[in-house]
Amino acid sequence: MGDQRDVWLVVPVYNEAPVIADVVRAVRGSFPNVVCVDDGSKDRSADQIRQSGAHLVRHPVNLGQGAAIQTGVEYARAQPGAEYFVTFDADGQHRVEDVERMVQRLRHEPLDIVMGTRFHGEAEHIPFLKRFVLKTVVALSPALRKLKLTDAHNGLRAFNRTVAEGMNITLNGMGHASQIIEMVAREDWRVAEEPVTILYTEYSMAKGQSLINGVNILFDSLLRTNARR
Repeated sequence: MGDQRDVWLVVPVYNEAPVIADVVRAVRGSFPNVVCVDDGSKDRSADQIRQSGAHLVRHPVNLGQGAAIQTGVEYARAQPGAEYFVTFDADGQHRVEDVERMVQRLRHEPLDIVMGTRFHGEAEHIPFLKRFVLKTVVALSPALRKLKLTDAHNGLRAFNRTVAEGMNITLNGMGHASQIIEMVAREDWRVAEEPVTILYTEYSMAKGQSLINGVNILFDSLLRTNARR
């Protein structure tokens, strides 16, 4: 895939000590520049990040995923030579090969941001509740319908410096994903989707992320839809 030193991966981390070092090492085989934002973890996540070779930025308290992503993007865009940026989950659900394709599209197509989508072909691999919630979010969101996007709450995104410089996430919780979509629509950034595979591992499922995140996403979307009326 050539020299990827102009790419920075931003990984928000909260209590991911069992897996974060392996996740980072796997990523750094293709993308050497990784910044992990330890968002007030209570476990040994920071120690594991240091051992992995990633850059480490720490929040003294838990501020939420949106704040961690914003901190990571600000750190990455300040690094010499940084031109492309990727948000990447810490729990092992994302694949490096998907990132490689998304970055290649940014390099060779007239795009500012590439959003990962799980909704390509058959979607039976997505847990039922997650699938229902994400489809409902799309139906509720005018911005998603305008941009013809299918999976706004996929944490895998790749974008160029234009987007990184303009990104200003102020919603710290799950609402940050909807806010990013609204920024794309407002700033008229050139956007496309890329089919990706989410690995629903025993680890991530055991943490209950599908249920908790699904409820949070739907609740946030309902609030934001009502607020715009």
